[in-house]
Amino acid sequence: MTDYNLIFGAVLLFNVAVTFRASSYYKKYFPSPTESSKNTSSSAETSSEAQSEELAPLSGKDDGKDSFRDNDEEKTNLDLERGDEPPDDSVNAASDNAANIRHSQLLRKYLIVYLLAALSDWLQGPYVYALYDAYGYSQHDIAVLFVAGFGSSMVFGSFIGGMADQCGRKKFIILFAVIYALSCMTKHFKSFSILMIGRLLGGIATSLLFSVFEAWLIGAHASAGLMSHIGKAFSTAQYGNSIIAIIAGQIANKAANHAEFKPSSEGSGFYIGGYLGPFDVSLFALIFCGLLASALWEENYGETSADNDDNQKAKSSASGALKKAYYATISSPDILSCGIISSLFEGSMYIFVFMWTPALTALAKEELGDEFEGLPFGVIFSTFMVCCMAGSSIFSIAMEKLKPEQLAVTVFGVAFFAFAMIVFSASATSSFLAMNLFEMCVGMYFPSMGTMKGMIVPEDKRAAIYNLFRIPLNFIVLFSLLTDLTPRVSFILCGTMMVIATLLQMRLRARRIGG
Repeated sequence: MTDYNLIFGAVLLFNVAVTFRASSYYKKYFPSPTESSKNTSSSAETSSEAQSEELAPLSGKDDGKDSFRDNDEEKTNLDLERGDEPPDDSVNAASDNAANIRHSQLLRKYLIVYLLAALSDWLQGPYVYALYDAYGYSQHDIAVLFVAGFGSSMVFGSFIGGMADQCGRKKFIILFAVIYALSCMTKHFKSFSILMIGRLLGGIATSLLFSVFEAWLIGAHASAGLMSHIGKAFSTAQYGNSIIAIIAGQIANKAANHAEFKPSSEGSGFYIGGYLGPFDVSLFALIFCGLLASALWEENYGETSADNDDNQKAKSSASGALKKAYYATISSPDILSCGIISSLFEGSMYIFVFMWTPALTALAKEELGDEFEGLPFGVIFSTFMVCCMAGSSIFSIAMEKLKPEQLAVTVFGVAFFAFAMIVFSASATSSFLAMNLFEMCVGMYFPSMGTMKGMIVPEDKRAAIYNLFRIPLNFIVLFSLLTDLTPRVSFILCGTMMVIATLLQMRLRARRIGG
C-alpha cells in the first residue's frame, strides 16, 4: 500500500534542502573560496566608493555610475575591445549590488500581479468539470465545452499576442483580467450557450496568461538592463506559482463547501453556491490583478527598429503582426526549435494532468481490491506542487555552472525516464514516485525555457511568437481529448515526445553554445 503522506514528507524535506541551497543564505554562510576572497579584498574599497556616491549629489556632479550600472556588460565588452583594462572587483561588486536591488524591486512588482493571475487560474481548474457535471450535462457535452476552450485559445491566441506587442502588454494584461472575470461570471448560468461563451472567453484569457505576462517580464528586464537576472526571475515565479497552487487548492475547497449549490430562485437558470464558490473567489483575485497591474506596472511594447518606421501601418494590424511572427519563426532554426520543444513538453504535461488520476486509481484498485477507498487527492496534488518547487530551486543551483540550453537536455532526458518508469511500473508507489520525478522536471522546465526564449525570440514579436508556439500545443491537447487513449498509451506518447524534445534540444544546444 502506498504511503502518500510519507512520500509527501520526504519530498517536503528535500524541497527545504534544495531551496536553502539555492538561496542567498547558503552563499552567505557557506561562500565558495573565490567569493570569500573576493569579498574580503573588495570590502574596504566598496565602502569608500559608497561614501563617495552619497556625496556626489551634494556636489552637483554626475559621475556616470548610473548609466554604467544600466549597461554594465555592454560597457565592459566595449572597453575590452578597445584594449582597456577591465573594471576592478570593487566596481563590479557595487554594480552587482545596485542591479540586485533594481531586480528585487522589479520582481516584487511582477510577482504581486502574476501570482494573483495564477491564483485565479488555479482556483478554477479543479472545479470546471465538476460544475458542468452538477448542471447535469452529459460527458459528451462537457467534452464539447472543453474542446471549445482549447480551440478558442488556439485560434484567438494566434493573433492576440501580436496585438499585445503593438498596443501594449500592460493593457492586454488588464484585458486578461477583464476577460477572465467575465468567464467566471458566465459560470453562474446553466445555459449551455452562455457556458460556451465563458469557455471561449476562458480560452482567450489562457492565451494571454501564458504569453503576455512572460513577454512583459522580459521586456521590463531588457529596459532596466537586467537580462542577466532573467533566469532568477523565472525560477522565483515558478516557485511562487507552485506555492499559490497549494494555497488555491485549500481556498477552493473551502469555497466549494461554503454554501449549497442551488438556483437563486425557484425555476431560475442563475445558480449560486457549491462549486461556484471557487469561481467567485477567482473573480475577486482577477479584479485585484487588473487594478494592481494598472497601478504598479509600466507599459512596454515589442521594440521596433528605425528601419521599420515605414511599415508601422502594416504592423499595427493583427494579421500583419501574425504574418511577421510566422515568418520570423520559420526563418530561424532556433526560434522554431523553441516552439516545437515547448509544445512537446507542455503537451505531455497536459496529457499527464488528464491521465495521472485514472492511472493511479487503476493501480491502487488492483493492489487493494475491495479495501480501496479512494485516493488522497489533496496530498497527491500538494506533493506534485512541492516537487515543482524543488525543481525550480534545482534550476537556480544548476545555473551556477550550466547554461539553460545544457540543463534543458537533462530535463527532457529525465522526463523521458520518468514516463518510462510510469509505463513499465506495476505498483502505485513506483508510479507515484516517477510522477513526482516528472513534476520536478516541470519545475526546472519553465525557468529554463523562459530564459532560452528570452534570449532567442525577438522582442518586437515576442508575445505574437509565444502564442504561435501554443498552436501545436493545443493540437496535442485536442488530440488527447478527442481520442480514447488508455493511460498507458498516453504515457508512451508522452515518452516519445520527450525523446524528440531531447534530440531537438541537443541540436539547439550545439548551434548556440557548441558541444
